[in-house]
Amino acid sequence: MGTPVKKIGFWMDPIENIQPYKDTSFALMLAAQELGQKVLYLPKNGMSLDQGEAKAIMQTVRVNDGVSTNFAELSDPVEAPLSDLDVVMIRVDPPFDSEYLYGTHILERAQKQGVRVINDPQAIRDCNEKLFATEFSTFMPKTVVSSKHEAIRTFQKRQGDIILKPLDGMGGVGIFRITADGLNLGVALETLSPDESRLVMAQEYRPEIMDGDRRVLILHGKPVSHVLARIPSQGETRGNLAAGGRGVIKPISKQERKIADTIGTVLRQRGLLFVGLDVIGGHLTEVNVTSPTCVREIDAQAGTTIGKDFFTTLFNE
Repeated sequence: MGTPVKKIGFWMDPIENIQPYKDTSFALMLAAQELGQKVLYLPKNGMSLDQGEAKAIMQTVRVNDGVSTNFAELSDPVEAPLSDLDVVMIRVDPPFDSEYLYGTHILERAQKQGVRVINDPQAIRDCNEKLFATEFSTFMPKTVVSSKHEAIRTFQKRQGDIILKPLDGMGGVGIFRITADGLNLGVALETLSPDESRLVMAQEYRPEIMDGDRRVLILHGKPVSHVLARIPSQGETRGNLAAGGRGVIKPISKQERKIADTIGTVLRQRGLLFVGLDVIGGHLTEVNVTSPTCVREIDAQAGTTIGKDFFTTLFNE
């Protein structure tokens, strides 16, 4: 007898808005489909509770690779118990707002009813992608987190060249570089923490960013063999692809493997099985747990099969 077909739900942003050639959720759907599993699309705003039972709007989906239209053939939507599924992949992009938070609580109900939820909902709530990295501070650039402008000013005077970023951003949005002269530091602080109302992360600037902000994917606690170096465009200090950076595939370095092996054990213990580390010049800057990306780019250039490897390991545990 063959392996029973698994029902895998993807809780994600509107599927019609994705760009399949670079979308990791699409890559994971395609991998599950090619492994003979049943794939279902769960729209972001389709969660509900009925007398305590976790439910969701679901649509069976068939994904088609290599096309720009009709890349997702959907059945009619139905509301069904989440317990009908074997696995739910959390693939909603940040920001981690109240609706995202409520969704993780509903998925936690489903988890208690036997559904495998990846990544673990409580771990996602506990592990802010920037703050979580500070648990591994020996691998990080010098970093301060504060809402107090004077604390950030003191850090900048000590470090000179720094990066400021909000704790809830993604895709390079809201990131400022402040050089040693401190020019525009006041404007950046007023933007990120008006009236000292919001926590801000300040890090020493690492010039190695010009060689790429490197995405290291960790599956089930183990790093993928290749990384995506996201190289800033001319005049930029942000390597994010969403900010115009270009991606170049590189073999994982010894230092990146050391970081990944150290952190991977903790990730696996917390139920964080699909994670992306951001590393600049051998220094950890973020631990992405909500909706890590870059699978399509790495697979295309390195010949890896990240999605298939992920699900094969999951189903053989």
